[in-house]
Amino acid sequence: MQMGFRATVLTVVVLMMGFTTTAAGQTALRTPDGQPDLQGVWDFRTMTPLQRPADQERAFLSEEEAASAEAAANARRAALLEPSEVRTELLPAGGTGAERGRRVGGYNDFWLDYGTNIIEDRRTSLIVDPPDGRLPALTAEGERLRQVGSLAEDLPIPSPVRVRSAGTGADDPEDRGLAERCLLGFNSGPPMMPSGYNNNMQLFQTPNHVVILNEMVHDARIIPLDGRPHLPESVRQWMGDSRGRWEGDTLVVETTNLTELTGSFDPSAMQAIGTGLTVTLTERFTRIDEDTLLYEYTVDDPAIFTQPFTVAVPMRRNDEPMFEYACHEGNYGLLNILSGARAEEAEQQ
Repeated sequence: MQMGFRATVLTVVVLMMGFTTTAAGQTALRTPDGQPDLQGVWDFRTMTPLQRPADQERAFLSEEEAASAEAAANARRAALLEPSEVRTELLPAGGTGAERGRRVGGYNDFWLDYGTNIIEDRRTSLIVDPPDGRLPALTAEGERLRQVGSLAEDLPIPSPVRVRSAGTGADDPEDRGLAERCLLGFNSGPPMMPSGYNNNMQLFQTPNHVVILNEMVHDARIIPLDGRPHLPESVRQWMGDSRGRWEGDTLVVETTNLTELTGSFDPSAMQAIGTGLTVTLTERFTRIDEDTLLYEYTVDDPAIFTQPFTVAVPMRRNDEPMFEYACHEGNYGLLNILSGARAEEAEQQ
Protein backbone atom coordinates (compact mmCIF):
# COMPACT_ATOMS: atom_id res chain seq x y z
CA MET A 1 0.00 0.00 0.00
CA GLN A 2 2.88 2.41 0.85
CA MET A 3 4.51 1.80 -2.51
CA GLY A 4 1.18 2.43 -4.25
CA PHE A 5 0.75 5.66 -2.27
CA ARG A 6 4.24 6.85 -3.22
CA ALA A 7 3.55 6.07 -6.86
CA THR A 8 0.31 8.03 -6.71
CA VAL A 9 2.00 11.06 -5.12
CA LEU A 10 4.83 10.97 -7.67
CA THR A 11 2.41 10.70 -10.60
CA VAL A 12 0.26 13.57 -9.35
CA VAL A 13 3.37 15.75 -8.83
CA VAL A 14 4.46 15.00 -12.41
CA LEU A 15 0.92 15.74 -13.58
CA MET A 16 0.86 19.11 -11.82
CA MET A 17 4.30 20.01 -13.21
CA GLY A 18 3.09 19.15 -16.70
CA PHE A 19 0.53 21.95 -16.76
CA THR A 20 1.28 25.57 -17.53
CA THR A 21 2.05 27.25 -14.21
CA THR A 22 0.91 30.70 -13.19
CA ALA A 23 3.33 33.57 -13.67
CA ALA A 24 6.01 33.90 -10.98
CA GLY A 25 4.75 35.81 -7.99
CA GLN A 26 1.11 35.74 -9.10
CA THR A 27 -1.27 35.59 -6.14
CA ALA A 28 -3.38 32.42 -6.05
CA LEU A 29 -6.95 32.93 -7.22
CA ARG A 30 -9.14 33.57 -4.16
CA THR A 31 -12.77 34.22 -3.34
CA PRO A 32 -13.65 37.38 -1.33
CA ASP A 33 -13.60 35.32 1.90
CA GLY A 34 -10.10 34.00 1.17
CA GLN A 35 -10.86 30.47 -0.09
CA PRO A 36 -9.14 29.16 -3.22
CA ASP A 37 -11.42 30.13 -6.11
CA LEU A 38 -12.55 26.96 -7.87
CA GLN A 39 -15.67 28.50 -9.39
CA GLY A 40 -16.63 28.32 -13.04
CA VAL A 41 -17.65 25.89 -15.76
CA TRP A 42 -15.14 23.06 -16.18
CA ASP A 43 -14.80 20.72 -19.17
CA PHE A 44 -13.55 17.18 -18.46
CA ARG A 45 -13.58 15.73 -21.98
CA THR A 46 -10.52 13.71 -22.91
CA MET A 47 -9.41 11.02 -25.33
CA THR A 48 -7.28 9.43 -22.60
CA PRO A 49 -8.87 6.14 -21.49
CA LEU A 50 -9.69 5.31 -17.88
CA GLN A 51 -7.48 2.19 -17.98
CA ARG A 52 -4.13 1.76 -19.68
CA PRO A 53 -4.56 -0.45 -22.76
CA ALA A 54 -3.44 -4.01 -22.14
CA ASP A 55 -0.81 -3.76 -24.91
CA GLN A 56 0.64 -0.50 -23.57
CA GLU A 57 3.46 -0.95 -21.06
CA ARG A 58 4.47 2.69 -20.56
CA ALA A 59 2.76 5.23 -18.31
CA PHE A 60 3.38 8.16 -20.69
CA LEU A 61 3.39 8.69 -24.45
CA SER A 62 6.00 10.72 -26.27
CA GLU A 63 4.91 13.97 -27.93
CA GLU A 64 5.04 12.27 -31.32
CA GLU A 65 2.99 9.28 -30.15
CA ALA A 66 0.36 11.52 -28.56
CA ALA A 67 0.05 13.66 -31.69
CA SER A 68 -0.23 10.55 -33.87
CA ALA A 69 -2.90 9.00 -31.62
CA GLU A 70 -4.93 12.22 -31.61
CA ALA A 71 -4.71 12.57 -35.39
CA ALA A 72 -5.74 8.96 -35.98
CA ALA A 73 -8.70 9.14 -33.58
CA ASN A 74 -9.93 12.43 -35.02
CA ALA A 75 -9.62 11.13 -38.58
CA ARG A 76 -11.59 8.03 -37.60
CA ARG A 77 -14.34 10.16 -36.09
CA ALA A 78 -14.45 12.40 -39.14
CA ALA A 79 -15.00 9.30 -41.28
CA LEU A 80 -17.79 8.13 -38.98
CA LEU A 81 -19.57 11.45 -39.48
CA GLU A 82 -20.00 10.69 -43.17
CA PRO A 83 -23.58 9.73 -44.18
CA SER A 84 -24.31 6.08 -43.43
CA GLU A 85 -26.23 3.61 -45.52
CA VAL A 86 -30.00 3.80 -45.37
CA ARG A 87 -31.62 0.80 -43.66
CA THR A 88 -34.82 -0.45 -45.22
CA GLU A 89 -35.39 -3.49 -42.97
CA LEU A 90 -35.95 -3.72 -39.22
CA LEU A 91 -33.30 -5.38 -37.10
CA PRO A 92 -34.47 -8.52 -35.28
CA ALA A 93 -35.87 -8.07 -31.76
CA GLY A 94 -34.68 -9.93 -28.68
CA GLY A 95 -31.16 -11.19 -28.18
CA THR A 96 -28.86 -10.96 -25.20
CA GLY A 97 -28.98 -8.26 -22.56
CA ALA A 98 -26.15 -6.45 -24.33
CA GLU A 99 -28.02 -6.51 -27.65
CA ARG A 100 -31.66 -6.20 -26.69
CA GLY A 101 -33.13 -2.90 -27.77
CA ARG A 102 -29.76 -1.17 -28.15
CA ARG A 103 -29.29 -1.56 -31.88
CA VAL A 104 -32.45 0.22 -32.95
CA GLY A 105 -32.33 4.00 -33.11
CA GLY A 106 -28.97 4.22 -31.37
CA TYR A 107 -26.77 7.30 -31.50
CA ASN A 108 -24.29 7.75 -34.29
CA ASP A 109 -21.14 9.85 -33.95
CA PHE A 110 -22.96 13.10 -34.71
CA TRP A 111 -24.16 13.08 -31.09
CA LEU A 112 -20.85 12.22 -29.44
CA ASP A 113 -18.30 14.65 -28.02
CA TYR A 114 -15.44 12.73 -26.45
CA GLY A 115 -12.95 15.53 -26.98
CA THR A 116 -10.08 15.79 -29.44
CA ASN A 117 -7.01 15.68 -27.20
CA ILE A 118 -5.08 13.43 -24.85
CA ILE A 119 -4.46 14.98 -21.42
CA GLU A 120 -1.56 17.41 -21.34
CA ASP A 121 0.99 15.22 -19.56
CA ARG A 122 0.31 12.43 -22.11
CA ARG A 123 -0.47 9.73 -19.55
CA THR A 124 -1.76 6.49 -21.06
CA SER A 125 -4.55 6.15 -18.47
CA LEU A 126 -6.61 8.31 -16.14
CA ILE A 127 -5.91 5.78 -13.36
CA VAL A 128 -2.70 6.84 -11.59
CA ASP A 129 -2.75 4.16 -8.88
CA PRO A 130 -2.28 1.17 -9.09
CA PRO A 131 0.90 1.95 -11.06
CA ASP A 132 -0.16 -0.35 -13.93
CA GLY A 133 -2.96 2.11 -14.73
CA ARG A 134 -5.69 -0.51 -14.48
CA LEU A 135 -8.54 -1.25 -12.10
CA PRO A 136 -7.54 -3.57 -9.25
CA ALA A 137 -8.82 -7.12 -9.04
CA LEU A 138 -12.23 -7.79 -7.55
CA THR A 139 -12.77 -9.50 -4.23
CA ALA A 140 -14.69 -12.77 -4.07
CA GLU A 141 -17.87 -10.77 -3.37
CA GLY A 142 -17.13 -8.38 -6.22
CA GLU A 143 -16.59 -11.32 -8.55
CA ARG A 144 -19.84 -12.94 -7.39
CA LEU A 145 -21.78 -9.77 -8.16
CA ARG A 146 -20.09 -9.52 -11.55
CA GLN A 147 -21.12 -13.07 -12.41
CA VAL A 148 -24.78 -12.58 -11.49
CA GLY A 149 -24.92 -9.48 -13.67
CA SER A 150 -23.72 -5.92 -13.44
CA LEU A 151 -26.14 -3.05 -12.91
CA ALA A 152 -25.98 -2.39 -16.64
CA GLU A 153 -27.63 -5.73 -17.35
CA ASP A 154 -30.75 -7.52 -16.09
CA LEU A 155 -30.36 -8.11 -12.37
CA PRO A 156 -32.50 -10.69 -10.56
CA ILE A 157 -34.63 -8.00 -8.92
CA PRO A 158 -38.37 -7.46 -9.26
CA SER A 159 -39.84 -5.00 -11.74
CA PRO A 160 -40.12 -2.10 -11.99
CA VAL A 161 -36.37 -1.60 -12.28
CA ARG A 162 -35.06 1.06 -9.93
CA VAL A 163 -31.32 0.57 -10.23
CA ARG A 164 -29.33 3.58 -11.31
CA SER A 165 -27.36 2.28 -14.31
CA ALA A 166 -29.64 -0.37 -15.77
CA GLY A 167 -32.72 -0.86 -17.86
CA THR A 168 -31.61 0.93 -21.01
CA GLY A 169 -31.84 -2.19 -23.14
CA ALA A 170 -34.86 -3.99 -21.67
CA ASP A 171 -37.79 -5.15 -23.80
CA ASP A 172 -40.57 -4.62 -21.27
CA PRO A 173 -41.92 -1.26 -20.04
CA GLU A 174 -41.51 -2.28 -16.40
CA ASP A 175 -37.78 -2.75 -16.92
CA ARG A 176 -36.92 0.72 -18.14
CA GLY A 177 -34.42 1.95 -15.58
CA LEU A 178 -33.66 5.37 -14.13
CA ALA A 179 -30.84 6.05 -16.58
CA GLU A 180 -33.07 5.26 -19.58
CA ARG A 181 -35.47 7.95 -18.39
CA CYS A 182 -32.56 10.34 -17.74
CA LEU A 183 -33.33 10.64 -14.03
CA LEU A 184 -29.91 9.53 -12.75
CA GLY A 185 -26.68 8.09 -13.95
CA PHE A 186 -24.15 8.46 -16.77
CA ASN A 187 -21.07 10.62 -16.19
CA SER A 188 -22.39 12.77 -13.33
CA GLY A 189 -21.32 10.31 -10.66
CA PRO A 190 -20.08 10.77 -8.13
CA PRO A 191 -17.35 10.35 -9.20
CA MET A 192 -17.48 12.33 -12.45
CA MET A 193 -16.34 10.30 -15.42
CA PRO A 194 -15.51 11.51 -18.97
CA SER A 195 -17.96 9.97 -21.44
CA GLY A 196 -19.71 10.53 -24.75
CA TYR A 197 -21.18 13.99 -24.18
CA ASN A 198 -22.26 16.56 -21.57
CA ASN A 199 -18.77 16.55 -20.06
CA ASN A 200 -19.15 19.81 -18.16
CA MET A 201 -19.71 20.72 -14.55
CA GLN A 202 -20.17 24.07 -12.83
CA LEU A 203 -18.79 24.72 -9.35
CA PHE A 204 -20.20 27.37 -7.00
CA GLN A 205 -18.76 28.42 -3.63
CA THR A 206 -19.97 30.12 -0.48
CA PRO A 207 -18.04 30.31 2.81
CA ASN A 208 -19.92 27.26 4.16
CA HIS A 209 -20.96 25.25 1.09
CA VAL A 210 -19.81 24.11 -2.32
CA VAL A 211 -22.25 23.19 -5.09
CA ILE A 212 -21.22 20.85 -7.91
CA LEU A 213 -23.71 21.04 -10.78
CA ASN A 214 -23.27 18.49 -13.55
CA GLU A 215 -24.43 19.20 -17.07
CA MET A 216 -25.42 15.56 -17.49
CA VAL A 217 -28.84 14.87 -15.94
CA HIS A 218 -28.63 18.33 -14.32
CA ASP A 219 -27.60 16.76 -11.00
CA ALA A 220 -26.40 19.05 -8.21
CA ARG A 221 -24.58 18.14 -5.02
CA ILE A 222 -24.77 20.70 -2.21
CA ILE A 223 -21.76 19.97 -0.01
CA PRO A 224 -21.41 21.49 3.49
CA LEU A 225 -17.98 22.64 4.65
CA ASP A 226 -18.85 23.23 8.32
CA GLY A 227 -17.56 19.95 9.74
CA ARG A 228 -20.95 18.33 10.34
CA PRO A 229 -20.91 14.50 10.51
CA HIS A 230 -22.21 12.20 7.79
CA LEU A 231 -25.82 11.06 7.87
CA PRO A 232 -26.59 7.89 9.85
CA GLU A 233 -25.57 4.71 8.05
CA SER A 234 -29.24 3.76 7.69
CA VAL A 235 -29.92 6.80 5.46
CA ARG A 236 -28.93 5.97 1.89
CA GLN A 237 -29.07 8.30 -1.13
CA TRP A 238 -28.64 7.89 -4.89
CA MET A 239 -25.64 10.27 -4.96
CA GLY A 240 -24.49 9.48 -1.45
CA ASP A 241 -23.83 11.90 1.40
CA SER A 242 -20.98 14.33 0.72
CA ARG A 243 -18.96 16.38 3.22
CA GLY A 244 -16.21 18.82 2.26
CA ARG A 245 -13.16 20.38 3.88
CA TRP A 246 -10.10 22.37 2.86
CA GLU A 247 -6.62 20.86 2.99
CA GLY A 248 -4.42 23.81 2.09
CA ASP A 249 -5.59 25.00 -1.32
CA THR A 250 -7.29 21.68 -2.16
CA LEU A 251 -11.00 21.04 -1.65
CA VAL A 252 -11.50 17.50 -0.34
CA VAL A 253 -14.97 15.93 -0.60
CA GLU A 254 -15.75 12.61 1.09
CA THR A 255 -18.88 10.73 0.01
CA THR A 256 -20.48 7.73 1.74
CA ASN A 257 -24.03 6.37 2.22
CA LEU A 258 -24.68 5.32 -1.37
CA THR A 259 -27.53 2.88 -1.95
CA GLU A 260 -27.28 -0.80 -2.87
CA LEU A 261 -28.96 0.10 -6.18
CA THR A 262 -26.05 2.18 -7.41
CA GLY A 263 -22.64 0.77 -8.18
CA SER A 264 -19.43 0.86 -6.21
CA PHE A 265 -17.83 2.21 -9.39
CA ASP A 266 -19.05 2.78 -12.94
CA PRO A 267 -16.09 2.61 -15.37
CA SER A 268 -18.08 3.41 -18.51
CA ALA A 269 -21.04 5.44 -17.20
CA MET A 270 -23.26 2.45 -18.05
CA GLN A 271 -21.53 -0.60 -16.56
CA ALA A 272 -21.54 -0.41 -12.78
CA ILE A 273 -19.39 -2.76 -10.68
CA GLY A 274 -20.72 -4.08 -7.38
CA THR A 275 -22.97 -2.01 -5.13
CA GLY A 276 -22.43 1.25 -3.28
CA LEU A 277 -23.09 -0.01 0.24
CA THR A 278 -19.49 -0.09 1.46
CA VAL A 279 -17.69 2.41 -0.79
CA THR A 280 -15.99 5.58 0.42
CA LEU A 281 -15.25 8.08 -2.33
CA THR A 282 -12.70 10.85 -1.73
CA GLU A 283 -12.55 13.61 -4.35
CA ARG A 284 -9.91 16.36 -4.49
CA PHE A 285 -10.20 19.63 -6.44
CA THR A 286 -7.06 21.76 -6.92
CA ARG A 287 -6.78 24.92 -9.04
CA ILE A 288 -3.53 24.45 -10.95
CA ASP A 289 -3.74 27.69 -12.92
CA GLU A 290 -6.36 30.03 -14.32
CA ASP A 291 -7.48 27.49 -16.92
CA THR A 292 -6.95 24.13 -15.17
CA LEU A 293 -8.75 22.42 -12.29
CA LEU A 294 -7.18 19.09 -11.31
CA TYR A 295 -9.86 16.59 -10.29
CA GLU A 296 -8.64 13.50 -8.45
CA TYR A 297 -10.65 10.80 -6.73
CA THR A 298 -9.95 7.64 -4.78
CA VAL A 299 -12.42 4.75 -4.60
CA ASP A 300 -12.02 2.65 -1.45
CA ASP A 301 -14.39 -0.31 -1.25
CA PRO A 302 -12.86 -3.34 0.51
CA ALA A 303 -15.99 -5.40 -0.14
CA ILE A 304 -15.69 -5.10 -3.94
CA PHE A 305 -12.06 -4.24 -4.84
CA THR A 306 -8.88 -5.79 -3.45
CA GLN A 307 -7.30 -2.35 -3.03
CA PRO A 308 -8.24 1.32 -3.41
CA PHE A 309 -7.53 3.06 -6.72
CA THR A 310 -7.02 6.68 -7.72
CA VAL A 311 -7.98 8.55 -10.89
CA ALA A 312 -6.78 12.02 -12.01
CA VAL A 313 -8.68 14.08 -14.59
CA PRO A 314 -7.51 17.59 -15.51
CA MET A 315 -10.51 19.83 -16.24
CA ARG A 316 -10.20 22.82 -18.55
CA ARG A 317 -12.01 26.10 -18.00
CA ASN A 318 -14.99 26.59 -20.32
CA ASP A 319 -15.92 30.23 -20.90
CA GLU A 320 -19.28 29.30 -22.40
CA PRO A 321 -22.42 29.09 -20.22
CA MET A 322 -23.78 25.68 -19.26
CA PHE A 323 -27.30 25.30 -20.61
CA GLU A 324 -30.10 23.36 -18.97
CA TYR A 325 -29.96 19.65 -19.68
CA ALA A 326 -32.85 17.99 -21.52
CA CYS A 327 -33.05 14.33 -22.46
CA HIS A 328 -36.30 12.44 -21.96
CA GLU A 329 -38.59 15.44 -22.39
CA GLY A 330 -40.80 14.99 -25.45
CA ASN A 331 -39.77 11.35 -25.82
CA TYR A 332 -42.88 9.47 -26.85
CA GLY A 333 -41.05 6.31 -27.87
CA LEU A 334 -42.32 4.09 -25.05
CA LEU A 335 -45.85 5.47 -25.34
CA ASN A 336 -45.87 4.82 -29.09
CA ILE A 337 -44.46 1.30 -28.67
CA LEU A 338 -47.18 0.39 -26.17
CA SER A 339 -49.87 2.01 -28.33
CA GLY A 340 -48.68 0.03 -31.33
CA ALA A 341 -48.73 -3.23 -29.36
CA ARG A 342 -52.28 -2.57 -28.18
CA ALA A 343 -53.32 -1.83 -31.78
CA GLU A 344 -51.82 -5.13 -32.95
CA GLU A 345 -53.67 -6.97 -30.19
CA ALA A 346 -56.94 -5.34 -31.23
CA GLU A 347 -56.42 -6.41 -34.84
CA GLN A 348 -55.93 -10.03 -33.76
CA GLN A 349 -59.18 -10.21 -31.79
